[in-house]
Amino acid sequence: MERKKWSLVKIAFYQALGFIIYAGLVSLILWNANKLFGNVPNFWGPLLFLTLFVFSALISALIVLGYPFILFWEKKDTMNALKLVIKTAEWLFVFLLFIFTAIILF
Repeated sequence: MERKKWSLVKIAFYQALGFIIYAGLVSLILWNANKLFGNVPNFWGPLLFLTLFVFSALISALIVLGYPFILFWEKKDTMNALKLVIKTAEWLFVFLLFIFTAIILF
């Protein structure tokens, strides 16, 4: 079976979009934390937040840096790995501008 070759721009777009969707879901959890978890005593609230924060950093790193790491480590394609990270950052900046614009307009 022939594999379809995707451009780095398309891969970067989907990585950035995946991160935005994931960040949106985590934001919904944090936004509704009091409704979901109630009034949490002092120890459990920070513990839950820090665990979610570290887990979120891990998932974010996997979404944004997972495929570039494969390109770098397994395929020995350093330049495309770096280009992909840069293009993903560019797409994240575009999404950031979109979100700022949406906040200002609505």
